[in-house]
Amino acid sequence: MSLNQNILVKLKQAGFRINDKWLVKGVSLQIEKGKIVTLIGPNGSGKSTTAKIALGIYKKIDGEVEKFTNKIGYVPQKISIDWTLPLRVNDFMVLTENLKEEAINEALSLTGVIHLKDKNLGDLSGGEFQRVLLARAISKKPDLLVLDEPVQGVDFTGEIALYELIKKISEELNCGILLISHDLHTVMSATDHVVCLNGHVCCSGSPIDVAKNNEYKALFGEQASQILTRYKHSHDHIHTNEGEIKKN
Repeated sequence: MSLNQNILVKLKQAGFRINDKWLVKGVSLQIEKGKIVTLIGPNGSGKSTTAKIALGIYKKIDGEVEKFTNKIGYVPQKISIDWTLPLRVNDFMVLTENLKEEAINEALSLTGVIHLKDKNLGDLSGGEFQRVLLARAISKKPDLLVLDEPVQGVDFTGEIALYELIKKISEELNCGILLISHDLHTVMSATDHVVCLNGHVCCSGSPIDVAKNNEYKALFGEQASQILTRYKHSHDHIHTNEGEIKKN
């Protein structure tokens, strides 16, 4: 058993290969309660593979994975839905889960979409649908939440609002979050630890430390590093569901 009771999952030199080709190799990281760990890197760098290793989806791995919870929520990168079906948000919430009304309402309220409960999925905007996916993932109050590109189909203002929501979820549920993102300029304000991948761990640490790292700069360019450093600011405002900015 881990000496740190806050640790939810720990990877030690973990890797996975198919037909002698490594998808990712030598990844070490840990996710703790109330903390957000973000995986960044180019397409094909092993971010989703690393998440699936942490989830236990891949069994025959290199290295070690230690899990200290089975209460896990997951938002995959892609989800197949027949948008022509008259499927309401409330129906979607209980599609594969046996949830009480109170749990549904609580999750939808936390993600700011309780007013969409009786609306058809096909009528939702990209941001609204991502919030419903988040609500579904947190409906059973997981200890660990794994989010694979959770702001797809959302505009820039919506991205910032979603990342702030993810931070709020982490704080209110005291759950650990493993977040995969390519939105490097916005994700840094809502994460505690960053792991930069390119088939292996290029660098890791606080957002600012990673932004200054030479290997990070080599992958994403000096300009990306400057954008990230500038974006690290004190939030004296909030972004509403409608995309408006209001002072705290």
